[in-house]
Amino acid sequence: QRQLVESGGGLVQAGGSLRLSCAASGFTFGAHATSWFRQVAGKEREGVLCISDTDITTVYVESVKGRFTAARDNVNNTIHLQMNNLKPEDTAVYHCAVGEFCGMKTMLGIDYWGSGMLVTVSS
Repeated sequence: QRQLVESGGGLVQAGGSLRLSCAASGFTFGAHATSWFRQVAGKEREGVLCISDTDITTVYVESVKGRFTAARDNVNNTIHLQMNNLKPEDTAVYHCAVGEFCGMKTMLGIDYWGSGMLVTVSS
């Protein structure tokens, strides 16, 4: 069964850090792009950043620049999202995804979604 298995969500105080991980099971990343999305309750899901198959990262959310960094491990088919200096407005359900390529505003051609992890940042 092809799926994305996520880990690392939880509760953290403002200013703290969390590291999210997402592992592919039953398939490999290959030439696919990988991405992190988040969804705040009552709002649409938004792409946070995207990592291309050539390891180029495109950040879509201006407010996370300088705080969030992503890494892709093609040997272990895992991606990570390091989130530093977290703010209450970062509270959301975070999803990883695998798709065709990184577009200008979001990843396109999504093939797989992770089930999501809640990240809660307390003030």
